[in-house]
Amino acid sequence: MQIYNTLAHKKQQFKSIKKGTVGMYSCGLTVYNYAHIGNTLCYVQTDLIKRVLMHNGYRVRHIMNITDVGHLVGDANLGEDKIRVTAEHEHKSLHEIAKFYTDDFLRDMKRLNLLMPELMPKASKHVPEMLGLIQRLDGKGYLYTIKTGVYFDTSKFQDYGRLMGLSFAELNKYLIAGMRVERASGLKNNTDFAVWRFSTKDQKEMVWETKYGRGFPGWHIECSAMSMKYLGEHFDLHTGGIDHLPIHHTNEIAQSESATGKKFVNFWMHVQHLMVDGKKMSKSLGNVYRLQDLVEKGYSVNSFKYLVLSSHYRNQMNFTFEALKNAENTLDGIYAFIGKVREVTGSERKPNGAFIKRAGKIRSEFFEALDNDINTPLALSKMHLLISEANRAYDKMSKAEADCILDALFDFDSVLGLDFEKQSKRKEVSQEAMALIEKRERLRKEKRYEEADKIRKMLKDEYRIEIEDTSRGVSVHRT
Repeated sequence: MQIYNTLAHKKQQFKSIKKGTVGMYSCGLTVYNYAHIGNTLCYVQTDLIKRVLMHNGYRVRHIMNITDVGHLVGDANLGEDKIRVTAEHEHKSLHEIAKFYTDDFLRDMKRLNLLMPELMPKASKHVPEMLGLIQRLDGKGYLYTIKTGVYFDTSKFQDYGRLMGLSFAELNKYLIAGMRVERASGLKNNTDFAVWRFSTKDQKEMVWETKYGRGFPGWHIECSAMSMKYLGEHFDLHTGGIDHLPIHHTNEIAQSESATGKKFVNFWMHVQHLMVDGKKMSKSLGNVYRLQDLVEKGYSVNSFKYLVLSSHYRNQMNFTFEALKNAENTLDGIYAFIGKVREVTGSERKPNGAFIKRAGKIRSEFFEALDNDINTPLALSKMHLLISEANRAYDKMSKAEADCILDALFDFDSVLGLDFEKQSKRKEVSQEAMALIEKRERLRKEKRYEEADKIRKMLKDEYRIEIEDTSRGVSVHRT
């Protein structure tokens, strides 16, 4: 299995530290607001990466944090805590805000059929571990104190910026020119970051008394402390959005390796941004959508998931409602196809050995695509090739061939997570719909095809029932 390792800036053969086991950490949501579809895209792709590893025989110990304190507005260590801002706006406690948006995020994960991480540690419950890491850094001379908090001196970490492929000087120029247009007073370098922020007198929640002063942890120290607690000081794989690359993940590496003297993570995988109608999501443009917004517009969560999987995780995806509708139609077609193949009987038919061999080859090519840096566009094209060839062979299909196709598709779904087996099962047809189906059959026998076609359209539009005429008879599927 090959993956693109951001740290190496190239594709590499994946190899775990411990044979058969992968330690995997993913940056979770900062729970100050609902997850938008850009967040959701990242977690769908992360789930896919994990499933592909599992399909390759690895036991994946997956840790994904919940940031419920310390994530500040902006990149310059000057803003307020995002959760605190929301709490003040909604007149609720920080704990209430964090719980509400965490619960909503977990509901979205469940709706999308994402495999839950083994652990989802909360930042607020791991402050002792963060303070322990801060003390190690302090003891080695990496920290200094200014008015707003305790900061990490990035000039003292020799390899700062290597995740970006930039030198220390180059990364400082990059950040001051773009992301950090302002800086905290007293910083030694543009890239220096807070490991501990001092609180104000009016801040009562989510603050801790320490030898460094009353305050709360910096966002970057949280992920380092939690990942190392559960996966060790050196682990296999760290995933996250591409937006975390220049600052958050760069700072995780700097503080972790400075504290331990060890390589922090072997492989880094970054998921690209999502655009909406070719533009960046923003409240001012009114193009920020939640998963629930799509559901309320009549789309299934799986249609969004399929749309995400149609794009390679390292390519920027452009979301449009037209593309979402196309994804839903495609997915409905897959479900209907599986339902149709389920109905194949006739074990007396002689299996077509050439077809079964061809299906096996396509099945192998599907997983070969995924093992080549999670190439989902190519993998999905292989799946549709199998469906296309199976459709052409359907009228003469044996039970053995049908079982071969279903086995392949359900194997594909073990990594896609699109509920092929559940969604494709034939549901009970109402008496009214069944009466229309029988009436249509009578009309066809009487060669009254125009009237029969009207009933067929009615069944599809009003009852979401797809009728297909085959040499085996009428095939009925729910859409």
